[in-house]
Amino acid sequence: MDTVAYICSMIKREHILYHVLVWGLLMALLYFSNGHKTSPGYDLIFFIITIINIATFYASYFLVTPYFIGLKKVLTGLMRLALVLLISISVKFVLALLDFDTVAPPELQISRLQYLGSAFIMSSVYIFAGYAFRLVMNSVKLEQTRKNLENEKLNAELAFLKSQINPHFLFNSLNNIYSLAYQKSDKAPEAILKLSEIMRYMLYESNVEKVALEDEISYLESYIDLQKLRVKEHVYLELTINVDNFQHRVMPMLLISFLENVFKHGITTDEENPIRILVEVQHGRLHFKAQNKKSKLNKDKTGGIGMTNLKRRLELGYPGKHSLSLKENGDYYSSELFVYL
Repeated sequence: MDTVAYICSMIKREHILYHVLVWGLLMALLYFSNGHKTSPGYDLIFFIITIINIATFYASYFLVTPYFIGLKKVLTGLMRLALVLLISISVKFVLALLDFDTVAPPELQISRLQYLGSAFIMSSVYIFAGYAFRLVMNSVKLEQTRKNLENEKLNAELAFLKSQINPHFLFNSLNNIYSLAYQKSDKAPEAILKLSEIMRYMLYESNVEKVALEDEISYLESYIDLQKLRVKEHVYLELTINVDNFQHRVMPMLLISFLENVFKHGITTDEENPIRILVEVQHGRLHFKAQNKKSKLNKDKTGGIGMTNLKRRLELGYPGKHSLSLKENGDYYSSELFVYL
């Protein structure tokens, strides 16, 4: 019963239609290439022998070959091989005994012993074909399994990297809110509310592989508003958004690391040197650019987790479809990202 269940499961996984088409073409080629098909009973004999050969092929594929792959239970495999070969040759030989002139027309001038030898060779060919086909299919399946495992590994790594964003962002935001609360600022309640909205997006709305660009931009705007609340002075920031379609799908929280760096390392209150942020999407290409004047007082002591995280997420999420540039020019810092969506 286990063998029957195994065969049924294998058949379900195969493209049966392709098998039927290939066998049909092969048999048609053999039939019309045989010059002795004018014998009265040839069609019936040809059909029976064809069924025997196909059965021999699949018997080799399902019942014999698995015992030779990996050299497991070779003795059992040899016994099954001998049995399949014996049955195939025996049925063909019985056909020859019943109507030898049709199976082997006189003009071929072959004896029954020679026919037996040819039956042995032909059956062996179909057994070997079944074995070779099984090896090819196993190789394809192993490669597909390897790719699936690799994809699962990459997806797991992406999920892990994404999970790191939340605590990293939360750590920075709580520090900012703590500063507002310590100063007894009236901005503290509003900052907490903004943080709550942002965390709701991060925990629930972005819990998918891709999100609408419109939602991601709203998230960035909320983050900017939250950062403005912690600064006593006026924040000079120019945000330019030029998007041809807000329904483009992007990896969630793709750009937040740039903004974190801007507010952490940049000067935000210099009217003559405002922070400049560009979000542009044209013809399926996302262009993000951030420029700011560097602050010598505000240094990140945590080691730049965000940008390291971002680089790896880009490698996994947009392999060969992105370009990231981080530049320092004197007192200025700029970051630029191109992504083909």
